Amino acid sequence: MAQRPKAVRVRPERRVVAVTGADSFLGRNLIGLLEEDDSITRIVAIDVRRPRTAGRRTRFYEIDLAQPSVEARLGEILHAEEVDAIVHAAFLSSPTPAEAFAHELESVGTMNLLNAARTIPLRKLVLSSQTLLYGPHPSNPNHLTEEHPLRGLASCRFLADKIDAEREVARFAQSAPDCSVTVLRLAPLLGPTVQSWVSRWLSRSLVPTLLGFDPLVQLLHEMDAVAAFKLALDRRAPGTFNIVGDGVLPVSTLIKLAGRVAVPLPELVLRAAASLLWTVQLNEAPAAFVAFLRYVCVADGRAATRGLGFRPA
Repeated sequence: MAQRPKAVRVRPERRVVAVTGADSFLGRNLIGLLEEDDSITRIVAIDVRRPRTAGRRTRFYEIDLAQPSVEARLGEILHAEEVDAIVHAAFLSSPTPAEAFAHELESVGTMNLLNAARTIPLRKLVLSSQTLLYGPHPSNPNHLTEEHPLRGLASCRFLADKIDAEREVARFAQSAPDCSVTVLRLAPLLGPTVQSWVSRWLSRSLVPTLLGFDPLVQLLHEMDAVAAFKLALDRRAPGTFNIVGDGVLPVSTLIKLAGRVAVPLPELVLRAAASLLWTVQLNEAPAAFVAFLRYVCVADGRAATRGLGFRPA
């Protein structure tokens, strides 16, 4: 594996940070931190709703990245606000049956944002991504490094659109050598306030699992994720980093710690039930996600410690 450069703390005289997905969990909490940072001149919040953490430093723009012709408007905003750093966090935290909307938001929206970013002297871009993009596969090693291919899951648009976004960002990085591009692949988030497919799965009294399988799983505390984004903004650390919590747990142990009861089901039964419930919008994830209950998908977080200075609390 190639040696990553050590992170360098960056404190320019003025910083104007744009945050897409400003009203998402990550966006809201990051903006809250930036509001308290005197090195931040201005925060440009981009979303369909104003984040409740927006304060005196924040200027809000009601922009839907899923809408056509948004690229020109984004360019106008980035120019007018003299943005020099962008945190792109406009991604869905859970799968949705509205796949066309999700594709426009995540894949096409990322392309539009990057095209707008090419028109300004951007110094830093931070992308929110996920370790789930490696995919649950029988050939996975015990710990997936950042160099491992993003294989996702066949027929799963939730992962495919985010993989498309990463590829767009990689192309942008090649075309913009003066911009420090950092990709943060987060383990699934868990905490008292974040809402995701994992938290909803664990909120059931009876939690369905796969009979005969008990793979290791890896999570990340919600506020550790926010801290990682602040680090990525404060330091010049180009590259891709897995952002994960300490240690791993078998699925069965995780369910017990959550105070729930596991209900192991045969794979055919579990997939059929998940497919039916997903169709009527009563399940937190499509049937393809059953593979995460069968195969390990655990990422190696050592590069983030070395290159970014990230350590989970």
